[in-house]
Amino acid sequence: MCGIVGYVGKRPAAPILLDGLGKLEYRGYDSAGIAVCDSGKIQMKKARGRLKVLSELTHDGEIFPGHVGIGHTRWATHGEPSDVNAHPHFNADNSIVVVHNGIIENYLKLKKKLIEKGYKFISDTDTEVIAHLLDYYYHGNPMQAIIKIMHRMEGSYALGILFKDHPEELYAVRKDSPLIVGHTRDGCIIASDVPAVLKYTRDVYFIENEEIVCMRQDSMEFFNVDEEPIEKEPTHIEWDVDAAEKGGYEHFMLKEMYEQPRAITDTFSPRIKGREICIEELAMSDEEILNIKKIMIVACGSAYHAGVTGKYVLEGMARIPVEVDLASEYRYRNPLIEEGTLTIIISQSGETADSLAALRDSRERGAKVLGVVNVVGSSIAREADNVMYTWAGPEIAVATTKAYSCQLIALYLLAMKFAQVRKTISDTELGGYIEDMKRIPDQVEMLLNNKNRIQKFANRYLAARDVFFIGRGIDYAISLEGSLKLKEISYIHSEAYAAGELKHGTISLIEEGTLVAAVLTQENLYKKMISNMVEVRTRGAFVLAVTNEGNHEIRKAADYVIYIPETNQYFTNSLAIIPLQLFAYYISVGKGCDVDKPRNLAKSVTVE
Repeated sequence: MCGIVGYVGKRPAAPILLDGLGKLEYRGYDSAGIAVCDSGKIQMKKARGRLKVLSELTHDGEIFPGHVGIGHTRWATHGEPSDVNAHPHFNADNSIVVVHNGIIENYLKLKKKLIEKGYKFISDTDTEVIAHLLDYYYHGNPMQAIIKIMHRMEGSYALGILFKDHPEELYAVRKDSPLIVGHTRDGCIIASDVPAVLKYTRDVYFIENEEIVCMRQDSMEFFNVDEEPIEKEPTHIEWDVDAAEKGGYEHFMLKEMYEQPRAITDTFSPRIKGREICIEELAMSDEEILNIKKIMIVACGSAYHAGVTGKYVLEGMARIPVEVDLASEYRYRNPLIEEGTLTIIISQSGETADSLAALRDSRERGAKVLGVVNVVGSSIAREADNVMYTWAGPEIAVATTKAYSCQLIALYLLAMKFAQVRKTISDTELGGYIEDMKRIPDQVEMLLNNKNRIQKFANRYLAARDVFFIGRGIDYAISLEGSLKLKEISYIHSEAYAAGELKHGTISLIEEGTLVAAVLTQENLYKKMISNMVEVRTRGAFVLAVTNEGNHEIRKAADYVIYIPETNQYFTNSLAIIPLQLFAYYISVGKGCDVDKPRNLAKSVTVE
């Protein structure tokens, strides 16, 4: 996820671009850049690091006097954070410049064709492909070139585009990535989100999919992909600036929960090609996949919980033995690494100290290491043999939600890929899994929209002292994450247990009114779980159940039931975790805790 700003008008563009990017820096902060058209040429400056680096280099924009320009603050998805990979991106003769938010799924195919036609690339980004593709189709008419690239590109994009030959015009277009435009007192402005424009206008136009806008100093025209004019009505924004940065949500955590459908789609969509799983960055041949004898998953916190789920999914689908380790313990047990071992290191930040140490130890012992991370160019991404990015976008709240959900999707994809190559599932089964995965974003959105019911239930337990989460199999992995979410942001003591372990001591802690959250998504374990629920209920517990649609038998053993949509047994974690995230969130809000910055916790744990 990245931030885009563009301006055309009577005022110098650069200071407006930098100001707008400052309001969008929460959308990306590994590099930034601006391009301004002035005196018949396009000038550009970009830099790795936070926006202040760019501001200092441009003297707060004063070195660029032009009145039309575009700017970008980046969250890397293709290519590590660097000056070269930062946006904007030029074509060969610096006559077309582009900023981009989104992912071009077929960029490698397009890049190959452009290279065959003589185009040279200097960056690792998918965005530079757009600049050269525009150059290829441009013959004096910007609109026609833009429409042609829209027909060629697959994926998501919001674009701001300048053409040197049209120095008084700013073009913008979107597909599945947010983009707004508005009139200011002295020009027109575009942005990825509302905060960037509130200082200049509160009347904005929300650009819909495959719509194009051409802006000049005193006009704004909208077109569809057939170059037909469109009439649009503005929306008046009432939010204050702080609310706008959170998209109108009270907290970043809630905003990020609602970003999960989009983030999940961004993670799997480029890696599904028809009935095939294509993880190009995996860079493992079929022979290498066939030679995997064991997988070690190593991670911390929520990433570890994703790994526990991954164990069940990888073993179930691909029939490969899997061990899951806490990174902080991994090195100290002197693990046995045999030939054919693949170590998967999972980390949101890619900088987690214990996970990085485990990576180095594993490589020293001869294992091949795959990093599953969210941050491009992070230490784990650089040091692993191969890396698979989750593309969740920046996550501001300390308690992870969307990054965890994308880690799950990455592990599902790996399991499906390995199972496909090793032929442990049929083509029919794989096709079914792919269809189930494509339904997950809509199912997650449906669960999120049920938040009011969960909020009412959470309000009953604001004074809870102890909460226990129980489950079996994959449901135990879900319980681990649900318990962590609750304790880290509400400060309520919470524990997760494999339900079969209750009678080995834990059940002695159950007393009248204790809340027990039971997760039942594995149909073959329903009866055993119901027995465990009856055990705690007869000792005075209030039982909250999270289960699949159609499991009506559960009502006899639970006091309150939350149903999740139907999916296959391996993907249930992606759905069952949503009500548990919401439950933890509303408990924290009700208690008046600092939801986004819980006490004593940091987003990236860079010390052991």
